[in-house]
Amino acid sequence: MKSILVSTFLFLFTFNACAQKEDTVSILNNEEGIKLVVNEKDFMINGMNWDYFPIGTNFTYSLWEQPDDFIKIALDTEMSLLKEMGVNTIRVYSGIQPKWISYIYKNHGIYTMLNHSFGRYGYSLNGNWIEATDYADKKAQSVLLSEVEALAKAYKNTPGLLLYLLGNENNYGLFWAGSETEDFPDDEADKKKVGETRGRALYQLMNAAALKIKNIDQNHPIAICNGDLLYIDIIAEECKDIDVFGTNMYRGASFVDAFETVKKKLNKPILFTEFGADAFNAITGKEDQKMQAFYMVKNWQEIYENTSGLDKSSNAIGGFTFQFSDGWWKFGQTTGLDKHDQNASWATKAYKFDYKEGGNNMNEEWFGITAKNPTDSEGFYSLQPRAAYYALKEVHQLNPYAKGFNQKKITKHFSKINLNDAVLKAEKGLSKKD
Repeated sequence: MKSILVSTFLFLFTFNACAQKEDTVSILNNEEGIKLVVNEKDFMINGMNWDYFPIGTNFTYSLWEQPDDFIKIALDTEMSLLKEMGVNTIRVYSGIQPKWISYIYKNHGIYTMLNHSFGRYGYSLNGNWIEATDYADKKAQSVLLSEVEALAKAYKNTPGLLLYLLGNENNYGLFWAGSETEDFPDDEADKKKVGETRGRALYQLMNAAALKIKNIDQNHPIAICNGDLLYIDIIAEECKDIDVFGTNMYRGASFVDAFETVKKKLNKPILFTEFGADAFNAITGKEDQKMQAFYMVKNWQEIYENTSGLDKSSNAIGGFTFQFSDGWWKFGQTTGLDKHDQNASWATKAYKFDYKEGGNNMNEEWFGITAKNPTDSEGFYSLQPRAAYYALKEVHQLNPYAKGFNQKKITKHFSKINLNDAVLKAEKGLSKKD
């Protein structure tokens, strides 16, 4: 009887250990290119920037501070929509507890890229909030490295964790006074000066943070989140220990030279941590779902074309569309939270359909591929998929690592995505709701 009990115990222990084993995620860099590998299988990140902010709230609201039953309903509702469209990874900031990363993965099969803002919006020192981070300051360095170390210790064995992400276009934060998106300075001499006086310390500290994490967790790669390619030469010099170059990039329908530049200067995988387009036309003053879907589909086509094993740069490992639902708080941050503002915060010619010389055309509160409905009496809101949702659902049916995959198959697949059909599906969904 004793031997039977011992055998049973050993079986249960072995089974439980296997069930709780974390994923092994690595970067493979060979003659075919660079790709992400999860548990020895090639993995394309079909990602989404995801958050949960009911209308009337802003960045001070946290889903993770709500009761567990509330969180489960919110997650089940939104993750079901994400899974349905083919999303396999979400980008989430570090307020999320490990148990919810595992819950999302075990119940919906969706991984999480865990994002530490790394002083982008300030940091806490001895109970006081320091609004502007000086990355050369020893006290700031100590705080950020301690936070990153604690993060790695807390999350390293979490099922569903895919990789760590440091920052959120912190290089832009070297110029801006706050967290709200602003127009970027044009003077190249000023940019270079800021890069040397403030930026180099940032990237040195990011590299030190990557080493901190690697000393604790060798199973999950570490990416940084840079604003476009600004300061890539400094990154090449100072960030040799990061695994992935992540970039928030808004260049319109094409990323242009991004893939080749990252390959040449860094020889690291490129991950688009943010990209996309808003659904509001600044010229017509109306919602324009087809315009939004156009840019997103074009962007994803380039990402797939530049994956490993194909005949282009072969260093793209995926991206995170920005974003899943509208952020009604983005324009004013703390005011007008119940108003869906139509004010454009910044301008770029790359989004030609609603660009007009001398005017802004990027509407921060309209980047969702789903529109947000009013909150009900229990605190929940529903989402209305836009055309981009349905178009991206078709995009993510592709597997760039399938046997025999090539550029012709990509071109053929994307040529069949009909944006007018996507608009009709969105309209049909809206009429059903009404």
